[in-house]
Order: sequence, then C-alpha cells, then structure tokens
Amino acid sequence: MQLTRMEGGGAEGGLIGAGELVDQHLVPGVLDGFDESRSGSENLDAASGDDQSIMRGEGRAPKRKKYHRHTPQQIQELEAFYKECPHPDEKQRLELSRRLNLETRQVKFWFQNRRTQMKTQIERHENMLLKKENDKLRFEQAAMKNALRNPLCTSCGGPVVSPELPFDEQTLKSENARLRDELTRICLLTEKFLGRPISSIASSLTQRSTTSTLDFSLGNIGFQGLNSMDHALSSGLDMSLLGSAVSLPEAPVDKSFIVQLAVTAMDELMKMAAVNTSLWSSSSDGVKEVLNFEEYLATFPPTIGPKPNNFVLDASRDTGLVCLNSLALVETFMDLNQWVSVFPSLVARASTTTVISPGLDGSWNGTLQLMQAELQVLSPLVPLRQVKFLRFCKKHEEGKWAVVDLSIDAVHEGSVALSPFSLCRRLPSGCVIQEMPDGFSKVTWIEHTQYDENVVHPLYRRLLGSGMGFGAKRWLASLQRHCEGLAALMASGEPVENPSGMTASGRKSMFKLARRMSDNFCSGVCASLMSKWERLYPGNVGEESVQLMSRKTVDSPGEPSGIVLSATASVWMPVARQRLFDFLRDKRYRSDWDILSNGGPIQEVVRISKGPDPGNCVSLLRCDTASPSQEMLILQETWTDAASSLIVYAPVDTPAIQSVLGGGDSTYVALLPSGFALYPDPDPAQTGNPAAGCLLTAGFQILVNELPTAKLTVDSVTTVEHLIHCTIEKIHQALDCAAPASRSQNPVPHE
Repeated sequence: MQLTRMEGGGAEGGLIGAGELVDQHLVPGVLDGFDESRSGSENLDAASGDDQSIMRGEGRAPKRKKYHRHTPQQIQELEAFYKECPHPDEKQRLELSRRLNLETRQVKFWFQNRRTQMKTQIERHENMLLKKENDKLRFEQAAMKNALRNPLCTSCGGPVVSPELPFDEQTLKSENARLRDELTRICLLTEKFLGRPISSIASSLTQRSTTSTLDFSLGNIGFQGLNSMDHALSSGLDMSLLGSAVSLPEAPVDKSFIVQLAVTAMDELMKMAAVNTSLWSSSSDGVKEVLNFEEYLATFPPTIGPKPNNFVLDASRDTGLVCLNSLALVETFMDLNQWVSVFPSLVARASTTTVISPGLDGSWNGTLQLMQAELQVLSPLVPLRQVKFLRFCKKHEEGKWAVVDLSIDAVHEGSVALSPFSLCRRLPSGCVIQEMPDGFSKVTWIEHTQYDENVVHPLYRRLLGSGMGFGAKRWLASLQRHCEGLAALMASGEPVENPSGMTASGRKSMFKLARRMSDNFCSGVCASLMSKWERLYPGNVGEESVQLMSRKTVDSPGEPSGIVLSATASVWMPVARQRLFDFLRDKRYRSDWDILSNGGPIQEVVRISKGPDPGNCVSLLRCDTASPSQEMLILQETWTDAASSLIVYAPVDTPAIQSVLGGGDSTYVALLPSGFALYPDPDPAQTGNPAAGCLLTAGFQILVNELPTAKLTVDSVTTVEHLIHCTIEKIHQALDCAAPASRSQNPVPHE
C-alpha cells in the first residue's frame, strides 16, 4: 500500500490531502483477488503538535503514525453508499460520519481513496486487455512478414520476384502514416472536447515519427502513444472506453465518433442559447420565442439524419433565474436520482446505460453518459416518450456550465441509427447555466424535438405544440418550483401553521411521505413499461372513456395488500386553470366534489409551505363528522407553476401520521393517492368556446379486494368508472358550468 503526503503540510499535517491511498487489489466483479475489507478503509492520525515541531527540525525523531482500520460494519456501510453515490456532498458525508462514528475527514478521504482505487483497477484491467490484443497483432504481423519474405505465385507456384522496396515495408510506411494522422485527429478532437491543449501528446507523436518510421508494432506506436494520452486524460476522457465500453454498435465504430457527436451537439446548443442570434424571433403574441427553421437548417447540418415524414418539429427556448448555484444545478442534472426527483411529473423512469467519460479531476466537466428515459404528460391521452440519448456536460468558463442531450439508439458505419418504432427523437437540447450573485443561477433552456403527432389525442396536440407539454417552459418552470421548495425546506424558522409540536425531522418526514404519494399518483396516470400496472383495456383511450389499470401487491412497504384499481380520465374544462386549481384546493368547497369528505366540514390541521406561491404546500386535512370514531385525516400536496398544476391527496391512518409528524419513518405508511393534473389550453379561441379553458386529468386508486389472488369483477370496474365520471360532473356543477359535449364533435385543427 502506498501513502502520499501533501507537500507543504496543513494544520493537520496534510495527510492524504493531495494524494490518496491506492490499494493494489483488483476491482470486484472485474478481476479476481480483490480484498474488499481493505477498500480505502485505512487512514492515519493527523500529526500532533510535537510531531509538527519535529518535522520543522527541532532534533527529535518523528513518531510512527498510527493506522486506523475501519470496522467491517463501517466498510460495508461505506461500500453500500458508494454504489449509490460515489461523489457524496458535504451533507451526506456529515450524515455518514455521524452514523458510522467517524470523522468527516475520514469519510471524505475514504471516498477519495475508493474512487482512485476503482479508477486504477479499471485502467489496469484495460491495459491487460490491450496487452493481449497487442500480442495478438504482433503475432499476426510476424506471420505476415514471414509470408511476404517468401511469396509464392498463385498461378505457377514459383517464387515471386521482389521489387526494389519490399512490399511489407511499403505497407508499414503507409500504415504508420495513417496511424499518425489518426492520432493527430484524435488529439485535436480531444482538445476540443476538453477545452484545453494537450502538448505532451503532440511532442510524443513528433518524436516517434522521426525515430521509428518503419516500426509498426502496436506496442511501440499504438498503445504507448495512447498511454501518453491516457496519462494526460486520466481524470477525463478515456479514449479506450469509446470503443469497448459502449454497447451501442454491433459493428466496428470510429472511436472518436461518439465524442464528435457530443461536441457537435454542445456547439449547437451554445449557439442556440446565445442572446444575440437570428435563430429565434418573437411569436405573434409576443409570449414565446419561435425558431426560424430556415435559418436553423442553413446554420447546422443534420445531427441525427433527416426528419421522418410523419414527424413534426417542436423547438422552444426559455430563460429564468433559479435559486441554486451552478455547481448544485450541474450535480442535479448529472446525478440520475436527483434528476428524476426534480422532475417527477416529467420523467416517469430513467437509467444510465454507460458512463463513457467520467469527467476531469473528479468533477462533472467532460462527463459523457449514455442514458434512457420515459418522459410523460400526466394524461392517458398522451403516450409516454421513450428516448435513448447521450448527455454531455462541459464547463465553458468559471461559473458557466452547459448540459446537452442528443437522441441516439445505435451507431452504424459512422452514422447515428434511430429506432424505426421511436415516437420521439431529441435534437440537441439542454440548458446553459450561468452563475449569478447570492446563490442564484441564470438558466437558458433549449428543447428541440421531432415527434409523431398522430399518436397524440387531438385534445392535447395544441398543448404539445405550444411547448407547455414537453417544451423548455415546462422544464424550467418545474426546476424553479423544485428549487423554491428545497429552499423552503432548508430554511430555518420555516412557517408552519398549526404545527402541533412538529420538529424539523417531522417536517422532513412529511415532505418525504407527500413526495411518495405524488410519485404513486403519477405512476397510476402514465404507467411506465417497467411499472407494476397492467392495462385492463389495451389500445387507444378516447376522451369519453376511462383508462383502467390494476396491480397486485403483497407485503409491499407503503402499499396495502390486495388488488388496486387505477382509473384515469382527461377532459377539457371551460374554466381557467388558476380558477379550477384554487377551487379544488380550497377546503371550503371540498365537500362539493370529494366523496371521501362525506359532506362534512374540512379543517386544515397542518400546512407546510413549499415556496412563495400559496398554492405550493403540503397539508394535513381533517374531515369532521358527528362521530369521533369516524374522523378521517387526509394528506394533500398541491403545487403550481407556469406550465402545470397538481393536487394529490390520500386518506392516512391517524396513528401512522402522528408518528410521521414526530419525525418517524414514513416508509411504511400505506397510501392510495387520488388527484388532479391541470394544464392550460394554449389557444382557447379554437375550442369553439370564447371562455378560457384548461385540460383536466382526474385519477383515482382504490383497493377493490384485499386478497391478491382474487379476480376483478365487473361490478368493481363499473363502480370505479362511475366514481370518476361522478366527480367530474360534480366539479362542473360546483363551478356552474355545463359539462362539455364530446370534443370529438369539434376536432382540433391540425397544426
């Protein structure tokens, strides 16, 4: 084991600050012989005052430093957390140190050592594979040389007269020249990718080209040259991964092609996000920006091929301030779990397929990932968008970052191949983040897609075409709302009405429970292909019909055992979105539409704000009845932003919610959420009704049988369908507006 000390020393002797402990064992699952009990688990005591005086030369011999070996339990906990999050932030390190009875410094150095160890092991494994390939090529080259030294004529079988310069030397010269050109091109591309020059590679290349012109041994030219590159890019782009780790292509691919795609997409994003550009112009109503497609096509070559004939274009741009610094925002986009948690109503499911480049010096700069996700609008009339894309993060200057996405299903013969069954493809889309004073960031969001409009119900086509469905405005509005809620949760002295003695831990448990409730509701509206829901009536869902899905649960934490039925329907409402949102969240009118309230008055027991907008909050409601034994508590979360609104609620058990209010674990609180998702109607004048309207999706989840082995009955399905139709009818009556006739009688014009 090697220990590196920081030069110059700090207040604690500078142990393991610059260098890191690097274990020489091999990575688990990659090579055999890895001793997991020693994975970055040893640290040293900091030098005492006497030791520091000795180091300054006061004459006494330095004492031997004591080693601290972590316990197996501590190592197990650290390893488990490392698999989930290799780059913990300060808050997570503090929590780990408290839980494992370690110093924060020990936790920090353990993760530094573990990352360095993992990287070293992977590089060693790759070098071993490269060495084998090198030996194989050298053997083939030797066989070819032997065959060329004694060539035979294929016609007569006699010897062939050798030319003045042997053929094998001509071949080697031309091949060496080609390799030099290829390596130079890779160097230039890498410099553009990282945004900095790599002089060591160029000098190494020049020296080799003058000293060994005929040496075609890959061990001398190919891999040693690439090893120099790997040393320069040890914390950045690993070029060897570009050909081996990416599982996209089935045929050999140019190692630099995927990087070239990412660089091209980043250049396009930066130009489209520029302030002074002719690519964008104001719409006729001055509300949004419109992309000049002729200017766009003249400026940028097609990145992923021509647009399919049945696809339509959707491009939007929006800019706003976000109350989070640039580094935290970059972490949010590049960490998969954080990205999904920030956009729960937009991202149904996501995963990282491959990390192509891990980034520079432990940061996100230069990170290139292959990801896949399912994007959603909360309505059964809008199919999920399944996309597979590259995500590339780059730091352009101090305080300025950019993250770009680009659809890619496969790479074939130097081009991008997209699935013929794909309903959506993302052209270079993403955001540019500029650090602002006081912990704020200016975010410019670009969303550019091509999608099949025919699969979308006419009721929602205008919403998607306006950019309020999957466009930049909705992404940015969701990000702003999430950051405001995060700031409210972290703020000390957060206003809580009727707290009933709730502590900060109780507030956190309430937020966690409400978040799980909203996630469950969204999953019941737009069922992911990987979810537990099963459609009862496969096929398209019409406006007048109800989408029905079911799932069976057995001993699942936070879910009642039995058969759960989900019913969802989307309709157009002849009222403004804000008016409908205020009506549905107002406890005074709850009994007008909510069957659960049993007609009794509603009291708000607890209300926790999630931002400056009064509509963004988590509440605990109590339904008063004549009998105290029939008293019911309802957990409710509401939020609204510039693009959408959500009201989700679920009855909760009184003892369970009291435990949560006291800071207890909310994981095992059973929830069956119901609620509403609201979207604005972008152009109400085309609906045939002069009044402003909005799009309403109502969803209910009901336990129809406590036996998971039971089967659904027709009566259960009929009851749930009647419930959702009755609720929508009551909302119409309470708002004093007639229920709309079928919108299919007045179809939305095709845009």
